[in-house]
Amino acid sequence: MQARSALFDLYGDYLRSRGGRAPVAALVKLLSPLGIAPPAVRTAVSRMVRQGWLHPLRLASGPGYLLTPRAARRLDEAAARIYRTGRMGWDGRFDLIVLDPPVNRRERQRLAANLTFLGYGMLDERTWVATRAGQDVDGLLAENGVRYERFTAAHAGGTPGAMAVVRRAWDLDEIAEAYQDFVARQRPLLTAVTVRSGDEDAYAARFRLVHAWRTFLFRDPQLPPALLPERWPGTSAAVFFDRHAARLRPAADRFVEQCLDASSRVARQKGSRP
Repeated sequence: MQARSALFDLYGDYLRSRGGRAPVAALVKLLSPLGIAPPAVRTAVSRMVRQGWLHPLRLASGPGYLLTPRAARRLDEAAARIYRTGRMGWDGRFDLIVLDPPVNRRERQRLAANLTFLGYGMLDERTWVATRAGQDVDGLLAENGVRYERFTAAHAGGTPGAMAVVRRAWDLDEIAEAYQDFVARQRPLLTAVTVRSGDEDAYAARFRLVHAWRTFLFRDPQLPPALLPERWPGTSAAVFFDRHAARLRPAADRFVEQCLDASSRVARQKGSRP
């Protein structure tokens, strides 16, 4: 697990609801159970500051970092998709983008990853489609200097035609297999964590669960049920995720609070020394 990706998960799943800020010492302590060393945490934090995701600030407990408004919006959108709190209906229309792709290969890859995260699938190098409009897509394309046109379109062939578009834009067989693999890999790790397990073990297991589930934001556009195959594996995988994420949440929250409180106590002790 990369430190930068873990920090996004940490802020999104635990720190966003706690003011979106934390001292450096707490960040280090909270990523330690995931096997991420302090130097890697500090390097990732510095990188996220340069990229405009975090803002340094001085907290009562010492140096810390606050989510920028841009990061908060991205994490809120991600949380709505992770926990599926947003509207999942479909009015039969696609959001269609025709763009002039960047010449540079790395820039094209980065743009493709960001569009995929926002729920768009590629029909060809210039044409991207989604079943719902991405809130940040205009800003993303403008930020990258990409010329584009955007349309709302309905397929003349009705639902069968729309499903054909979906099959072109996304490999549903691959996504289905990924959901099955997710459950198979996570099940033994999660069942090993019981009521007798410590808070740190529950936190680490839940963190890895959410981290693995979050990768589907870059794979699965969360299509409306009308466009999905019958007995879609993503449905049972979501039930599995919800059950274990909720089961482990109280213990994970206790561990987070312990780490934040410990960092504050250490800072107060240092401040009281003559």
